[in-house]
Amino acid sequence: MNYPQALEELISDFMRYPGIGRKTAERYALFTLDKWSQEDLETFAMHVSHIKQTIKRCMICGHLTDIDPCAICQDPSRDPHTLIVVESPKDVFSIERSGKYKGVYHVLHGALSPMDGVGPDELNLKKLWERLHEQPISEVIIATSGTQEGESTAMYIHRVMKNTDIRISRIGYGVPVGANLEYADDQTLVKAIENRRTI
Repeated sequence: MNYPQALEELISDFMRYPGIGRKTAERYALFTLDKWSQEDLETFAMHVSHIKQTIKRCMICGHLTDIDPCAICQDPSRDPHTLIVVESPKDVFSIERSGKYKGVYHVLHGALSPMDGVGPDELNLKKLWERLHEQPISEVIIATSGTQEGESTAMYIHRVMKNTDIRISRIGYGVPVGANLEYADDQTLVKAIENRRTI
């Protein structure tokens, strides 16, 4: 027996999330229908409908924020000379949870992947080059993931920057090869940053 049309549509919506298969989507949809009040549903719908209007990319670093520039870029206690380059806002949240890194960030919003049509122009690289030219940055820590795409991105950034006076380093051991930063625990990230190496 098929689900009613509206329920089937909700199941399809949940399946659009990464890692959510048919059975999990069915559970979510049935739970939403059975356990949430009309008020819960309206609040959830309001949050979803306003998220794109409320959250934007910081005009300086590209991190997700509801103020512009973001709180990190506005924080006078941050070290403006050290900049860590990450692939996604999730990486910023992971590193910030460790409480050890006190520099600033630059979020690329992806990694180079020619097979998927992601080249340098699709990443937040133009703003990075501008920051390196305009701001007093003395070290760039490349903290892209250990995947093939992450490594390619790190090598590309290094190639563009190699004739500058800025120290270029890569996060060190602690993050397994092929792993994404979002899955690393706080201490692993601290070790990776502390044991970065010049490239």
